[in-house]
Amino acid sequence: MTPTGVGIIGASTSGWASIAHVPAIAATPEFALRAVSTSRASSAQAAAAKYGVPAYHDHRQLIAHPDVDLVVVSVKVTEHLKLISAALDAGKMVYSEWPLGNGLAEAQQLADQAAKAGVRTVVGLQGRYAPEVRLARDLIRDGYVGTVLGTTMVGSGMAWGGAVADPAQAYWFDNANGASPLTSATLHALDPLHVVLGEFDSVAANLVVGRKQATLADGSSIPVTVPDQVAVIGTLTGGAAASVFYRGGASRGDNFRWEINGTEGDLVLTADWGNVQVAQLTLAGGRGTDGAVRPLEVPASYLDGVPAELSRSVAGGVARLYRQLARDLADDIRTVPDFAHALGRHRLIDAVERASATGTTQSLV
Repeated sequence: MTPTGVGIIGASTSGWASIAHVPAIAATPEFALRAVSTSRASSAQAAAAKYGVPAYHDHRQLIAHPDVDLVVVSVKVTEHLKLISAALDAGKMVYSEWPLGNGLAEAQQLADQAAKAGVRTVVGLQGRYAPEVRLARDLIRDGYVGTVLGTTMVGSGMAWGGAVADPAQAYWFDNANGASPLTSATLHALDPLHVVLGEFDSVAANLVVGRKQATLADGSSIPVTVPDQVAVIGTLTGGAAASVFYRGGASRGDNFRWEINGTEGDLVLTADWGNVQVAQLTLAGGRGTDGAVRPLEVPASYLDGVPAELSRSVAGGVARLYRQLARDLADDIRTVPDFAHALGRHRLIDAVERASATGTTQSLV
C-alpha cells in the first residue's frame, strides 16, 4: 500500500514540526514525508539536508508537489488563513496545528472552505489521545466513579510567564495574534475534558491580564494585552459542574491537576508540565472504601501501537493522532478532530470571551 505523502509547511531544523511531526510520521508506516517548506532559502536548504526530501521557501511549491497528499501547517496562527486556504484550493488534505484560525471568523471561513472542497481535514488537538485520558474515559463509562458530580482542572500555560522571553515569542503577548493561554493551553486541556465528560451546556468566565509587561532576551520590554489568568466555570451537558483555571507561566506547586469526582469514586490526572498535549500524565483513582487515590496502571493497549519511547516524548500525542488518521483513511471513516470540530472549539473560545466581557453566563446549546 502506497503511503500517504506528507508535506510540512514550517519544518525548519528546529521547532515544533521537527520534534513532533517528523518523528511521528517516521513511526507511522502509512505516511511518508515527501517535502518541507520554510520561510527562507537558507533554512530550506538546511531542512533539505536534514530530512532528505525536497525543501522550498515558497509554500506554493510544496502544495503543488505531486507526491504531497496531506499538507501540514505548523506555523504561527496569524499565517494559518493564507496557507490553509491555498492548500484547500489545491484540493489537498490539510492538517492544521491548533488553533485553526486567528479568531472565530477565520475558523468559520476555513471550515466552510474545507466543507466546500470536500477534502479531509485534521486539527492538532492530540491531547484526547493520551493513554491516561482514554483510560479515564473508559473507566467513567464503565461506572468507576458512579455518577459524575463535578470536575476541577488547574493548569499552567508554561509560556506567558514572568521569565525572560525569546524575541521570537513576542507575538504571544499580543491578544490580536490569537496565541494565548485561553486559545492554546486552556483549549488543549478542555478538549480532553469534553471528550471524557461531555460538552459545556453553559459557561461563565473571568479573563484577567495579570502581567502588564514582558521582558525579552534582548533587554526590551513589551506591553502584554493577552489575558494570562483564565477562569472558566460551567455546567456540562450531563449535569456535572466544571471549574477550570489556567495561568500564564509556571507554578511552584502543581502545573496540572484534573480531578473528576463522582458518587462512587474519584479520578485524578496530574503532570509536571501544564500543556496537556505534550505532558506526561499520571492517572490515579479510588472508589468505594478506598480512603485515597492510588496510581492506576495503564494497559499497554492504550499506547495504540506507538513505540513506548516515542509515546513518552512530546511527539507521542501527534503520533497517536497520525495513527488514528491512518485508520480513518483505511476504513473511509472520519473520527479525528477536523475543521468542523475546530470551529466548535473556536465558538467555545468566543463564548468564554463574551462571558468575561459581559459578566454573563453564555449558553452553548
